[in-house]
Amino acid sequence: MKSKEEELLDGRDEAFKQSLSWTQALLVTTAPLSQQISLSQVQQISPTALAYLGDAIYEVYVRMFYLLPLQRPEAYHRLVVAQVRAETQALHLRSLIPHLRDTELEIIRRGRNAATGRPKRLDPEIYQQATSLETLIGYLYLTDSQRLTELLQILHLEKE
Repeated sequence: MKSKEEELLDGRDEAFKQSLSWTQALLVTTAPLSQQISLSQVQQISPTALAYLGDAIYEVYVRMFYLLPLQRPEAYHRLVVAQVRAETQALHLRSLIPHLRDTELEIIRRGRNAATGRPKRLDPEIYQQATSLETLIGYLYLTDSQRLTELLQILHLEKE
């Protein structure tokens, strides 16, 4: 009989399986940090602060995703920057919308409304969407790392 994880991975390619293990490793190693904050404390954290945290978590996830196969630092940088830029984050958010729960959509809304002070090169809507994604990631990192893992797997980052 297959475990729940084996059923989830059944039919998926090896890169996906490796990516899932990287995501789980990231969240497991940082989970003790997030367990020190209660849900009531999380609800008091501003969307901007959640986005600040989410930005860091997302970048570490992307960096771990591209860590293998081994490459030159310049290649890592190019791959990671392509994924963490606001335009790509906005695309990722749009791909997640059909999979989100009502509470997650509310976090997205709060993140969008908190997005201010964008870089001049960006359309305000793109910046709001990127901030919304970061807010969601920060929130889920603190409240539900398993759900965060599920959503990160939907993003379909591409290996070059």
